[in-house]
Amino acid sequence: MTTTGSPASGTAVGFGVLGPVECRDGAGLPVRLGGPRHREVVARLLVARRRVVPVDRLVADLWEEPPPGATGAVRTFVAEVRRALEPGRRPRTPSRLLATEGPGYVLRPAPGAVDAWHFEAEVARAAGLAPADAAPVLDAALATWRGPAYADFPGARWAHAERARLAELRLHAVERRADALIRSGAPREAVWDLDAHVAEHPWREDGWHLLATALLRSGRQGDALGVLRRARRVLADQLGADPGPGLARLEREVLRQADHPDEAAPPTGDEVWSSAAAAYEGSVPARSPARLEATASLLRELAVTGAGGLGAARR
Repeated sequence: MTTTGSPASGTAVGFGVLGPVECRDGAGLPVRLGGPRHREVVARLLVARRRVVPVDRLVADLWEEPPPGATGAVRTFVAEVRRALEPGRRPRTPSRLLATEGPGYVLRPAPGAVDAWHFEAEVARAAGLAPADAAPVLDAALATWRGPAYADFPGARWAHAERARLAELRLHAVERRADALIRSGAPREAVWDLDAHVAEHPWREDGWHLLATALLRSGRQGDALGVLRRARRVLADQLGADPGPGLARLEREVLRQADHPDEAAPPTGDEVWSSAAAAYEGSVPARSPARLEATASLLRELAVTGAGGLGAARR
């Protein structure tokens, strides 16, 4: 969990919602927010993403049938959370981290201080990177998850939409990581996670497509065809639907390769490197002055074009 400094007190505070709601200080030590209602107030304000939540909205979200004195209880919870978050703040000094504003309260951590917000930013950043660079970024982002988002408030209506949105973004990140591994020449590394992914989320056609592609690129043509046929059965049984166009095209491609085994699947990164190194050693004298320049040129070519550029590089 990343942390942010509170201007009022100088205390760094970070929040975690990708799992049970938690808070940590600048040293990474847990901040004791209080009881479940205190943590729920913090979580509800974090869901608002730096927007003011009126007191009456907090009361309605915390209780299905608010008890007498619920408004006063919310104000007490907020005051106690403020003391926990900013223990060094002077009396009567306004809090900038958990502020009173208009009819309610607003929690204003920096974007990087909330694990969910950091996760979103990293997934967005990975979208602009080359596959080999995107895979480790997505790896690190996915590692921040400790369980379902807002896990200690599973029945809270206020958390439902945000929990669903974050869960969908996580599934998207799992699939984009697998795609990055496949595109960067490491399909075998993607297979295990994808197998678990489609078992847990069998309705996601992108997951099935990626798993079959990873197997095909790993030289496991029969397994790829088996996965595609399993996808067809699962989609028919659970959704009453046929596979979409992408899965159908991939199945035709696998069957075509079965009928024409000499048409090999695209080489893996290891195979490309081995072939390039062997060709290079056989064609460029070891003591040639052009060896360093040729090496740099070939590496640039492969970095930009991947396996598909190997033929052009050879010519």
